[in-house]
Parts: sequence; structure tokens; C-alpha cells
Amino acid sequence: MILEQALLRIEPGHEEAFEAAFAEAREVVAQAPGFRGLELWRGIEEPLTYRLLIHWDSVEDHMQGFRGSALYEVWSRLLRPHFAQPPEVAHAAPIFGGDTDYERRGQ
Repeated sequence: MILEQALLRIEPGHEEAFEAAFAEAREVVAQAPGFRGLELWRGIEEPLTYRLLIHWDSVEDHMQGFRGSALYEVWSRLLRPHFAQPPEVAHAAPIFGGDTDYERRGQ
């Protein structure tokens, strides 16, 4: 499994519309082969900045599968009007699993 990390910078005043569009767009990407789940985080210090984390089976599932599909066209049409600039996207591979000492301590 890999993690797609996208830094999304949103146009001022588009926060509510972006989040509403994202609620619809998440249903679109969830249909893509190799999709495993996602999280969307909003910046505290920079509230016009969002971090999107999507788990995929492989980079190819994201880059060739989803990005080359009609699903991506719908995804893009929903979200692109809200971007202040193109998203910055990178992929990462896991080193340690999702369980942490922090979670085990119940903090």
C-alpha cells in the first residue's frame, strides 16, 4: 500500500464550497480500483490549506488507473474551481504501521 499526499491551497472564500464539493468528490474517488481510504485535514495556522491523504494499493492505481479514468474527470471538475494553485502531490511508502505507542497509551 502507498500513501498519496496532496497539499491543496484553496481560493479565499471558497472553503465552504470546497468542503461541500469534496464530500461529493470523495464518493467518486472511492469507486476507483486500488482505492483504500482517505483523510482530508484543514490547516489550523493556514485555514486555506488542506492536506489530502489517500491510501492506494499502488502508485499505478493512482497515476495510471484513477488519473487516466473518467472518474478523475468528475473529481477534477468538482474540485479544480476551488484551487488557488495546482495541488502538490507526492507518494510515500510505509516504514512503520498505523499503530503507535501514543494510541496504545490512550492519550
